Amino acid sequence: MTATSSAYGSPFISCIICAYNEAPRIGQVLAVAATHAALGEVIVVDDGSTDGTVDIVRQFPSVRLIARGTNGGKSAAMVDGIAAARGDLLMLLDADLKGLATEHISALAAPVITGRADVSISLRQNSLAIFRAIGLDFVSGERVVKKALLNEALAQIRTLPRFGIEVFMNRLIIDRRLRIAVTHWPHVTQARKTEKLGYWRGVRAEWRMISDLLRVVYPFALISQTVRLSRLRIDHGRVSFATRMKGVPETPQ
Repeated sequence: MTATSSAYGSPFISCIICAYNEAPRIGQVLAVAATHAALGEVIVVDDGSTDGTVDIVRQFPSVRLIARGTNGGKSAAMVDGIAAARGDLLMLLDADLKGLATEHISALAAPVITGRADVSISLRQNSLAIFRAIGLDFVSGERVVKKALLNEALAQIRTLPRFGIEVFMNRLIIDRRLRIAVTHWPHVTQARKTEKLGYWRGVRAEWRMISDLLRVVYPFALISQTVRLSRLRIDHGRVSFATRMKGVPETPQ
């Protein structure tokens, strides 16, 4: 196996999962990602967790663990994962997904593997209602992108706020006019911060995240960014990983 192709002859995909205190949830994600044929490697960047996240990750011997000594935020953790990845393609997954299954990873990878799109972005069941209405979650943490897109910007990513990576990535996508495929995940949800931390601590954490987004782009720019991303969206067929190997698309979505 090389860093450009998997055992199945498709592009080598490095899956990066950044985690902070996700012990109750990350095992469910790794149980799917660590065994998926489309993923050449799975890398977990533990961002200074104080719970048993690292212990859970170590239960999956095939997963590469990068343990950061202190919590620096998702943007900084992502830099470590990107730098360590060997693949030409990156699949970015959040560690707190619920309901993730093999077919979801296949669907997220397929548009980019087949060359139908340059970027693939998930639309989860519990994405905000406005995102579901327009058919695009511009802050989704589940994506497939070319490593080169982010690798050349690592120095800039290091300077981002803790949760500014997705909005920064959107800017790169827009500047290069990359084709976007939105992959619908109707049975996948993401654990809310209020669920993890309790109501008031969760609300404060949500506001800190929003503040980080606004430090990367201004409020009006967020609206503009969403519109410009929507214009780059393409229609694409739903292609499973198995049928991708045969080159036969399934029923269009």
